[in-house]
Amino acid sequence: MALDDLYREIILEHFRSPRNKGRLDNPDVFAEGVNPLCGDEVCLGLALLGDRVQEVRVEGHGCSISQASCSMMSEAIKGRTLAEVEGLAQAFKGQMLGGEPADPAVDLGDLEALEGVKQFPVRIKCALLAWNTLLGGLASRAHGEREVKLVEE
Repeated sequence: MALDDLYREIILEHFRSPRNKGRLDNPDVFAEGVNPLCGDEVCLGLALLGDRVQEVRVEGHGCSISQASCSMMSEAIKGRTLAEVEGLAQAFKGQMLGGEPADPAVDLGDLEALEGVKQFPVRIKCALLAWNTLLGGLASRAHGEREVKLVEE
């Protein structure tokens, strides 16, 4: 099996069997993200214990890239501190889809499977929707709000 085939399989596996699917009762952070151009939607809820993501739940619908990215993100952030989550999100956005050099201090793990998306500029927003929603939710929380709805342009 070629590396490209393996990466495609990881994406399809997350699309078929999304991780951390569902909604949290009374989340500490709740954010919705919508891309009206393609119809992708993501709802994200976080339960925090101090500054650490104790629980994460995601729901949504859309293309395989957006939903796989959402599932993969949910696994990657669980158990991390908010600072680590923000660092991971920025690294993912920069390295994987923005063409920035890799930061050896950040291990993206299975998230690297989404790197091929940058070859298809129209699909980059699909892969970033969950991450932008996450960052929007964290920014909203920092301003004392518990919910935010983001519409991608």
